[in-house]
Amino acid sequence: MNDPFSFPPDFNAVVIGGAGDIGSAIASLFHARGARVTATGHDQSSLDRSSLSANPDIVLETLDVRSDAAVSAFAARFERVDALVNCAGILARDEEFEIETFQRVLDVNLTGTFRTSMAFRPHLAASGGSIVNIASMNAFAALPRIPAYCASKGGVVMLTKALALAWAEEGIRVNAVAPGYIETAINAEGRKDIAHRDRIAARTALKRWGTPDEVAGTVVFLAMPASHYATGTVFAIDGGFLAG
Repeated sequence: MNDPFSFPPDFNAVVIGGAGDIGSAIASLFHARGARVTATGHDQSSLDRSSLSANPDIVLETLDVRSDAAVSAFAARFERVDALVNCAGILARDEEFEIETFQRVLDVNLTGTFRTSMAFRPHLAASGGSIVNIASMNAFAALPRIPAYCASKGGVVMLTKALALAWAEEGIRVNAVAPGYIETAINAEGRKDIAHRDRIAARTALKRWGTPDEVAGTVVFLAMPASHYATGTVFAIDGGFLAG
């Protein structure tokens, strides 16, 4: 009997936004479990800074998820894809009240997720593959300084559910993971404020921040045979923040 928690030798995963902290953890775990992995960053410098640059077995590519042409051309280069992870995301605290910034955040976080999902749809239908979108705790619990980010991640949640219903007959599963407060470079400066850091930790059931590796485990599980009856679902990885 095949191990439902393992990937076959020819399993191919594409991690969009894999250059970031959470994306790198996801790509690394896919690789560790035997998958062939391609990860993207928005420019070469982001790839150079990524921890993935030290792993010659993971293919790194630049990709602007705001470009229809770039996304289509990128997807066309693949013969087989079994898992697509949409992890590209940005936020701009206090600047998202400007319409141009608001639209840019939505274009990357929400429309970008739709672009890549559409581009890889034929590959995933052929392989019976799955999509895992990275949503956020802020899809459910808003913050006042990032309205575009909150709106975009709320959109990712509903996009996940809609695509799961639309593409089930094609054999494509679509799920999402909603991380809570995870220690990444984007919040490193804020965590220097010990009172702020501890106040957030105290709000969670586990009384601590999470790590990118703790998000990666659920993402990779959702691409495994063991999760084949899961679709249209959003898994909160937030240390119990939303539970209380």
